[in-house]
Amino acid sequence: MVRLNRKGFRNRHHLMLDGALLALATILAYAVRFEGFEWGDPYRSTALAYLLASLPLKVALLFGFGLYRRLWRYASVYELEAIISAAFASACACFVLGALVLPGLGLIPVRVPLSILVLDGLFAGIVVALPRLLQRSLGRRGRRPGIGARRVLIAGAGAAGGMIVKELRGNPQLLLVPIGFVDDDANKHNHRMYDLPVLGSLADIKDIVRDKNVDEVIIAMPTAPGSVLREIVRTAAEAEVPTRTVPAIFDIISGKLEVTTLRQVEIQDLLRREPIETNLEAVRALATGETILVTGAGGSIGSELCRQIARLGPGRIVLLGHGENSIFAILQELSDRFPNVRIEPIIADVRDRERMAHVFAHFDPFSVFHAAAHKHVPLMESNIAEAVTNNILGTKNVVELSAERRVEHLVMISTDKAVRPTNIMGATKRVAEQIVQQTAELASRNFVAVRFGNVLGSRGSVVPTFLRQIADGGPVTVTHPEMRRFFMTIPEAVQLVLQAGALGRGGEVFVLDMGEPVKVVDLAADLIRLSGLEVGKDIEIRFTGTRPGEKLYEELFFSAENAIPTDHPKVLRAKNSMLPVGVSTVVDDLIMAAQEGWADEDLRQFLKRLVPDFDASRAGMPMVKREQ
Repeated sequence: MVRLNRKGFRNRHHLMLDGALLALATILAYAVRFEGFEWGDPYRSTALAYLLASLPLKVALLFGFGLYRRLWRYASVYELEAIISAAFASACACFVLGALVLPGLGLIPVRVPLSILVLDGLFAGIVVALPRLLQRSLGRRGRRPGIGARRVLIAGAGAAGGMIVKELRGNPQLLLVPIGFVDDDANKHNHRMYDLPVLGSLADIKDIVRDKNVDEVIIAMPTAPGSVLREIVRTAAEAEVPTRTVPAIFDIISGKLEVTTLRQVEIQDLLRREPIETNLEAVRALATGETILVTGAGGSIGSELCRQIARLGPGRIVLLGHGENSIFAILQELSDRFPNVRIEPIIADVRDRERMAHVFAHFDPFSVFHAAAHKHVPLMESNIAEAVTNNILGTKNVVELSAERRVEHLVMISTDKAVRPTNIMGATKRVAEQIVQQTAELASRNFVAVRFGNVLGSRGSVVPTFLRQIADGGPVTVTHPEMRRFFMTIPEAVQLVLQAGALGRGGEVFVLDMGEPVKVVDLAADLIRLSGLEVGKDIEIRFTGTRPGEKLYEELFFSAENAIPTDHPKVLRAKNSMLPVGVSTVVDDLIMAAQEGWADEDLRQFLKRLVPDFDASRAGMPMVKREQ
């Protein structure tokens, strides 16, 4: 109630001021028309009648256009539009009143001169606008940052940059003062936006920082590619000023963050590519109103899948995972964020066929997203039986039960390491792809696989490892100076999974067009710079040699695969020309051998029969880049 009273008080003085100034505007219009205040008796009585009739009409119209329900201290172009609209409506209404209504009713001895009606409308608009714009101007000046404010240069003279300027000016407690923009659009140079100059291009940042005593650079370019952001960060680091950024366009569209949410530049910003546009209608058909089963739901990919599926309005999401803590965490998050979505947490191991059969029979899922797997390359080299039972047996259980229950869609998460694999993890995931393809073809089901590159931010990925090493003071360890990997963010990975489910017809492998692979050593150097440190001076990069099963370059397709475009510009479809003969029997023999504790070399030979391209001797050797 107090807030309402204060709001009313803020506009009450405008009401009283309008009453006085609008009356003065009419008197001034007569004075201008007659070049003084001697108007003669007929016009004097006409002026009084017109004034008494027009004043309440004007105020009523101002009420109608909401001019007494606005916070003029925070006025924007929308308030200016309201003033203009109200003033124009008032001028038209008063013109009709003075020229037609009052004379027609015989309430005035002579008609109000048309020149006075025009002048009155003009002066009324001015006296209504001036006090409000003055309050807006004084309010802005009164909110300037105090002592200790930092001078900020904004990279990007666009809509996002403008929003940042308004946010900083409206919140002086942030102690950030924008001093200008930089932008590569030459048409903007030497012009002003939000009363701030566009000082030059992105290449001029270092000189501008020095000349203008800039303390910080804010990157307001939510759609800029990673290469542009990398250059800005490096230039700012050379100028010895920190950088912050607005969120990427994906985070803005998904509703996770506002455009004006400033944060430190992160490594995924530097790898930013054009946002993936998802066909939401096709994706909704996978989930809306249906029961969705996600295996590995507590993992990095599985949990993000659950978040994005929850936004599609499913009837129920079944969170299946082996680790109770991770399932509990995603259960709590989804329950808080999506209270209208039914969530079912299931603790189960995908290797347990009987338990999984019970889950499928009880929930009868419409779509299945299979993200449960072992993924750490060096660990799986010394735990082959675990890799076989989890990645192969677990996938076999999920896929076969999905076929038995007539699941409509299944998407299995694979890896680029499944292509000409040099390690156990890649070989087992390749067999998992074969199981999906064979079942899809034999059962005529819409089951597909999706190959990822390295997912930034996922548990056990290279970025958290590098950050931990930097926090410990170094060194940052990289296996080889020529080691290259395809990288993608978790949201990109999940977008690919959902889109693959919509595009799939059965048996295909889908791959995201991830551009060129990134040198891991460059990634390490960028992280060191983002931490405010200098490579070689503060933190050393040390090369340790390739690990068992690693190769220098990852590939996306086999030589026997034909990669063809899809309706989605960033997604490619591949399908093997043939499967190994007797694949089902060999898979069963491999699983039995792993369960019975056969020697690692025997398990490797089984995998070699299933994946002829599997060759551990090629680990650490560069691959020849083949034309697609």
